[in-house]
Amino acid sequence: MIKVPRFVPLPPWIGGDLQTLRNYMRPPGDILAPWPGEVMRFAMKDGTGDELVGTLHRPEEDQGRPLVLLLHGLTGSEESSYLRVTARELLAAGHPVLRLNWRGAGPSTGKTRSFYHAGRSDDLTAVIGSMSGALARNGLAAIGYSMGANVLLKYLGERGGLSHLRAAIAVSPPINLHAAQQRIADRRNRRYHHYLLQRMRQERPSPDDIKSILDFDNRVVAPANGFRDALDYYAQCSSGPRLGAIRTPTLVIHAADDPWIPSRIFREIAWGQFKSVQLLMPWSGGHVGFHALGLKRPWHDEVALRFLAANR
Repeated sequence: MIKVPRFVPLPPWIGGDLQTLRNYMRPPGDILAPWPGEVMRFAMKDGTGDELVGTLHRPEEDQGRPLVLLLHGLTGSEESSYLRVTARELLAAGHPVLRLNWRGAGPSTGKTRSFYHAGRSDDLTAVIGSMSGALARNGLAAIGYSMGANVLLKYLGERGGLSHLRAAIAVSPPINLHAAQQRIADRRNRRYHHYLLQRMRQERPSPDDIKSILDFDNRVVAPANGFRDALDYYAQCSSGPRLGAIRTPTLVIHAADDPWIPSRIFREIAWGQFKSVQLLMPWSGGHVGFHALGLKRPWHDEVALRFLAANR
């Protein structure tokens, strides 16, 4: 266990919704200007001709610290505000950083035959396997957010002791995809649901009469990826059942007041049974929010830096 500061929300961002919305209401500016980026492309060897695109940043001085992969969430990209803020904090601490876009996201939107989904861990395996010795000479670590965190945890569970990552952090992961889908479909979340669905439909072709994320997963995601339906997709791709197989030091961070993912799915797990996975669940923080009083960076970034330092 690492020592972490107690989470106290930063006024006026009190409550799960405001913690979540601050990322959209107060986006950061050009915070990565001191560290020019290099475009990297990773070819997928599945016959589609698709590639994943990312931006690599190097710290001003090589301090021998692991390269950290940053994995965005649903309808996000390398430009997502939470991802850019984490990149800044890691670079300032001496870590090289790769902001990776999932298949069909960010710069490759509309340019791929296939698209990302919450269980596409094979793409992460392909990217990690393509890392050059020079790039990964000090080791690899990864931080995933929301859907990207589920993909990361699924990868770790599938690889077990063969994972090439030195450490991993999963922020606000939907470890039970069906429960997360049901929660976002709640009436109190109708604006979130509408926003996400509109973004999902902009990313890939879909029928005009789709009215819900469940319908989208049933009619678009499932048939395109060999699943019987949405429920089969959720069952096969949820990372929760795979946590016990993880052998990489892994930290899961989730807020009890996350409006998108119910905290009960985390409370139902006996985390003490895992040797390599630990949970931090403060009482507040929202969904990929964690804007804290008294810290110069988001609380989850402070925790991630401490966790990476303890697992070099």
